[in-house]
Amino acid sequence: MEEMNDSKKHALMFLFTFIAAAVILGTVIFPFWNLIREDVYEEVEILLNERDKCYVDTSDNIPKTIDNCIHKVGDIVTIKYGKDLAYAEIVNP
Repeated sequence: MEEMNDSKKHALMFLFTFIAAAVILGTVIFPFWNLIREDVYEEVEILLNERDKCYVDTSDNIPKTIDNCIHKVGDIVTIKYGKDLAYAEIVNP
């Protein structure tokens, strides 16, 4: 059996190091699933409408901002937002 020369050894070492670094970064430091947030649907009351931007309070206690909002203060709407995010959109129930 032929022995590997130095360039092949270095290439394999680089490949294994690259794969190990990718696995560590992907699972420990920057988990991919944190990019995909769970959608939450909730019925809320419009608390403020200022310059076509509405503000509502949700069950996660993070106030949400809704752009291009035509609803009035006191209107009840159904919104969709990503878990732990501060932006929402109005959806039809």
